[in-house]
Amino acid sequence: MSTVYETLPQRMRRKILEEFPEAVALYVKDSQGVFQPTPYREWWSTVKETAAGLKDMGIERGEHVGLISDNRWEWITLDMALLSLGAVDVPRGSDSTAEEIAYILSHAECTRVIIEKPDLVKKVFSRKEQLGGLSQVILIEGTPEECELPEGVACTTFGELREKGKALLSQDPQLIDREIDQGTGDDLATIIYTSGTTGEPKGVMLPHRSFIFQIDKLKKPLDVEVGDIFLSILPIWHSFERAVDYVLMERGGAVAYSKPVGKILLEDMAKVSPQWLAAVPRVFEGIRNAVYRNVNKGPAVSRVLFHFFVGVGQLYAYFSNMFRGLLPDFLPRNRILDKVVAFLPLVLLAPFRGLGEVLVFRKLKAKLGGRFKTGVSGGGALPPHVDTFFQAVGIQVLEGYGLTETGPVLAVRNQKAPMVGTVGPLLDEVEYKVVGEHGDPLPPGHKGVLWVKSPQVMLGYYKRPEATAEVLKDGWLNTGDLVRFTHGREFAIVGRAKDTIVLRGGENVEPGPIEEKLKESEFIENAMVVGQDQKFLGALIVPNRERIEEYAREKGLTYMEYEDLVEQAEVQEAINDEIQRLISPAQGFKPFERIFRFEVIAKPFEVGVELTPSLKVKRHVISEMYREKIERMFSR
Repeated sequence: MSTVYETLPQRMRRKILEEFPEAVALYVKDSQGVFQPTPYREWWSTVKETAAGLKDMGIERGEHVGLISDNRWEWITLDMALLSLGAVDVPRGSDSTAEEIAYILSHAECTRVIIEKPDLVKKVFSRKEQLGGLSQVILIEGTPEECELPEGVACTTFGELREKGKALLSQDPQLIDREIDQGTGDDLATIIYTSGTTGEPKGVMLPHRSFIFQIDKLKKPLDVEVGDIFLSILPIWHSFERAVDYVLMERGGAVAYSKPVGKILLEDMAKVSPQWLAAVPRVFEGIRNAVYRNVNKGPAVSRVLFHFFVGVGQLYAYFSNMFRGLLPDFLPRNRILDKVVAFLPLVLLAPFRGLGEVLVFRKLKAKLGGRFKTGVSGGGALPPHVDTFFQAVGIQVLEGYGLTETGPVLAVRNQKAPMVGTVGPLLDEVEYKVVGEHGDPLPPGHKGVLWVKSPQVMLGYYKRPEATAEVLKDGWLNTGDLVRFTHGREFAIVGRAKDTIVLRGGENVEPGPIEEKLKESEFIENAMVVGQDQKFLGALIVPNRERIEEYAREKGLTYMEYEDLVEQAEVQEAINDEIQRLISPAQGFKPFERIFRFEVIAKPFEVGVELTPSLKVKRHVISEMYREKIERMFSR
């Protein structure tokens, strides 16, 4: 018998009313920047008032409603209110281009849209010729007079909506509960348009059961408790952040809204002392780099001590993982022998590791608020040097894996026994197969494309049956990711099938690992490897401006503009030295994976332009934007 899944509002209502009505749901900054708590009981009342206001407006079950806003408490409230009515939200962030938003609202056939602020309203309606069917705006912040709406488009504020809903509920308290009761887990909850690295955005249709399945299956690897605080910094409309919010709130955790900006992030961590943080790898890499920058600016003694204890911590973490059986067995390992080999080094390293905790690591943990339990990294591969750094200092960061098409979490390292060098095992009850080049199933240890089958898999791409058929076959989803499984069911992501570069000599190259290795350099902020159908590989390099300018001062280089500086021979030589040092046989790279030429891009890649919201490079966009530089690399 197939499982009957609840809807998200059905699950939240039951858990809130029965288990933790007085626990804090949200921490929201007031005008003085102080986080103010909102208990679940109060938040749920606000959800119902909002839903009643939306129903009075005429929003019906199955209707698609645009939701264009960044992270704020009203977002999760409006989301849950729409879902309570059986409506479908179509979300996007403010950093999306006007063209993207117009395409999405038009393609999803939205006649109503919720928009965060008046300036964003102006941005959306700058493409009004593409928004013919849009007739109503719900404004979260600001007044309709500030919006300059086209004729025929009505505007209601979030405050007015709530007041109307409150009045309706005073007359009929069960109004929204009756609506919630009508829902089923198979109902469509949201259409999230991908900002994929290739091609036009596709609308991923996710039912309620996709999120409920993840909520239930993530109880095993993640130990979230009532009262735990989660610092929210990723775009909430993105499937990763959204699923994490649902998981936390279903267990009585609290969400505190912050931003992925170093100074703000650390200040907010000190204010709320969170236990959890979910972020893309670049955020964790930024934290690591900031620590190193601060250390390297300090006294020589402090630098020496820091680097010594981090080295000790890395060795200690390695042998500890070996002793605990947490080194991946892509090839069979003798776990008993591992324990024997690891025992003596652990005994010898333990006193130094303890001293490092007292002198160095404890201060670092204090900057995270003092109660930090676990970070979860998703949306891309966690670079090994970042992973080993956090292990060395004793801060747990778990790497996870998923796709928008799976809502998104498919796997995450187990919090109590995290298998390093992997993204953990797939969630329980997710079927999988690893398929080789000729469609043959592959055993553990072999690289192939991952296919999965699970209740969380999308219903398909909205109005794109051909695109759906390309990736969904008999319930099986082709993830497009190249993976290698251990003998214990954990796995590592080793590349992206569509990203594979084929050189003229027939060699297949996965650009991802090369790019992540390049970003280990303090001189390199971002990189994209190119070379399809060429004799050799090249790379577009975005230098780390702060480090490059520091290098110029060290070498006494003179320049007028930063763009001129990065083209100077001394700077180009320094970058080239870093590239050759990192991408070499000594680092485990094959001769055909070497970078023979590069071009520098002076300006950083931007989210919404060269980067997706999860900070992945948009290869097709970058290839077109910097076509002349790429052609120059291979025409010399």
